[in-house]
Amino acid sequence: MTDARLRYGRASLALSFLVQGVTFALLVTRIPAIQERYGISDGLLPVFLAAVPVLAGVASVVTEKVVARVRPGVVLRWAQPVVMVALLGVGAGTEVWQVALALGVFGLAVGALDASMNMMGVSLQRAYGRSIMLGFHAAYSLGGIAGASMAWAGAHWDLSLLVSYLPAVVVLLPAALIGSRWYAEGRTAGDVVAPGRAQAASVPFRLLLPLCLVMAFAYIGDSTVSNWSAKYLQDVLGGSEQLATVPYNVYMVTTLLGRAVGDLGVRRFGAVAVVRGGSVLAAVGFGVVAVAPGAWWGMLGFTLLGLGLCVIVPQTFAAAGRMFPGASDVAVARLNVFNYVGFLVGSPLVGALGDAWSYRGAMLVPMVLVLATLVYARSFGAEPARYGGGHERARAADVG
Repeated sequence: MTDARLRYGRASLALSFLVQGVTFALLVTRIPAIQERYGISDGLLPVFLAAVPVLAGVASVVTEKVVARVRPGVVLRWAQPVVMVALLGVGAGTEVWQVALALGVFGLAVGALDASMNMMGVSLQRAYGRSIMLGFHAAYSLGGIAGASMAWAGAHWDLSLLVSYLPAVVVLLPAALIGSRWYAEGRTAGDVVAPGRAQAASVPFRLLLPLCLVMAFAYIGDSTVSNWSAKYLQDVLGGSEQLATVPYNVYMVTTLLGRAVGDLGVRRFGAVAVVRGGSVLAAVGFGVVAVAPGAWWGMLGFTLLGLGLCVIVPQTFAAAGRMFPGASDVAVARLNVFNYVGFLVGSPLVGALGDAWSYRGAMLVPMVLVLATLVYARSFGAEPARYGGGHERARAADVG
């Protein structure tokens, strides 16, 4: 594969990450408006919210099977438009069954999209021969900030959901489709190329398990911030309603900053050191949040959280690719399921502990889980697994 093809592939994939960041932020930041539009009760809302990651996890598993027959770029090219059309469906419906259908389609498509995007990111990083994975996730964070800002504008001007969503889809859907012409994946010498069944057999779960746990722990921390930061700052730390909207934005900005420079850190100090540093910094952030005497100390804690957590997820995908170079698509698809496991566990866990004990105490749980990443940090520098009966050869594949 030529250097130009790699550069175009990297840019087009970064665009897809950015588009997905915008799309997902537009959905999750308008959940109260969705609930009001469709008259969804407080008791029923968690069912709707849980269905999306459950279906996404199912789709991630299915994607593992699909990419044994077609390249991840083909999956991504079709999944991304479906996600965006489903977002419009969420805004356009009038009945509960309609939003349920739209969210179901969104969940299935986003699982395939997340898995295929990260498969391609791992493959391109391998072709580049240096860390570039954090850059893709930085594009996602930038998209999340843009999407949250659009959602704020829609809420501020009291726009309908459809009117809020439509401009982003009209602009970004054609851009993503055009960009998909340059999707590329690369495999370098040392990859083991095997049929789909052989690939699946060559990813023993016991070897992948440490990375799966790290992925789940990271998303428990992330979902704690996204779901509880506003309530915590206002109800526990005594911040104003306006100030309570700031922690998540600060978290997203620091996530973007950390990911923007994270690849340089990995190249200089190695993935193990960066993940260890991020884990310690995130744990300190949770600790500061738990003992904060006031709102501004809480803001400091959430700032540290963004800088610490942001490096863990991209490096977990990258580590799976290094560990299983001849079966990276399978490894990434399976690992991606634990993204949704962490998302499902994190918010209810903190909420239950907060109600039964205290929200300050509840913040110590994700702190301990993030610190547990230190136990598994060596997996981020693991040598490629050896496959019996395989032979090594170079392969370069363009996804046109």
